[in-house]
Amino acid sequence: MRRLLQSLLLKLTGLGLLRITLFSDTYLRYVKPGLRPVLIASGVVLLLLGVVAAFSRTGNGGHAHDDHGGHGGHGGHGGHGGHGGHGGDDGHEAHEAHAHEGHGGHDGHDHSGTPKIAWLLVLPALSLLLFAPPALGAYTAARSGVQPVAVQKKGFEPLPATSPLPLTLTDFTKRVQQDRSRAIQGRTVRLTGFVTPDATGDGWYLTRIIFSCCAADSQTVKIHVYDSGSAEPPAANTWLAVTGTWHRAGTLGTTSAPAALDARLTTPIAQPINAFTDDLPITPG
Repeated sequence: MRRLLQSLLLKLTGLGLLRITLFSDTYLRYVKPGLRPVLIASGVVLLLLGVVAAFSRTGNGGHAHDDHGGHGGHGGHGGHGGHGGHGGDDGHEAHEAHAHEGHGGHDGHDHSGTPKIAWLLVLPALSLLLFAPPALGAYTAARSGVQPVAVQKKGFEPLPATSPLPLTLTDFTKRVQQDRSRAIQGRTVRLTGFVTPDATGDGWYLTRIIFSCCAADSQTVKIHVYDSGSAEPPAANTWLAVTGTWHRAGTLGTTSAPAALDARLTTPIAQPINAFTDDLPITPG
């Protein structure tokens, strides 16, 4: 029974990995695109191991039966020999000890069985096959600290004259807090991300969750949005393109300046296929 459970878990997990990598883009909820070949290889290996484990179980069953027969015959023969040559008590004790050893060596007959609770391990493996766990979103972003963006060691390039100017959330934050030329001042920019509610009720956050490798090492970038033209904040996890200007506070070009935006226009957009980057998807201007 134990080998049956092991084989089942291996095969279900392998099939689940292959389903989310070969037949959909679901794996992008958990890892970066570059890890797709690794996941496919892992799924194939797990599936093959599950098949091997299933056949191994059948083979061990037959082998264990042969061992049982061998031990039984040997135990009986040894017992009679000992009984005749060394007296009744010693021979009987030797016979009983050898017979007990023979029963303990039945590899194919594990009477301990598999604990029933172990079958619960099938559920997460089955869930990966039938339905994928949800992706990270506003719930995670609201409870994670905002990581400071990396310091721009090289100088900033001049901003193009495009208006509205498309920027990533990371680039916008750098321009606001590190660009001493204050090139962002007065510029109309367009940012994209998903909505995370502000617990204080003062505006909301445009958010991106960025994977360095996978969901376990994700980082959150947020831009506080002040939208005076909307009575109600957008629903959490709604993907938007937001056009506006930097919200004046603190000293622009220093860390005292908040990464915040006064919104002029918000436009719903489709969630990007690879949502856990800080790229610029094609959005309406």
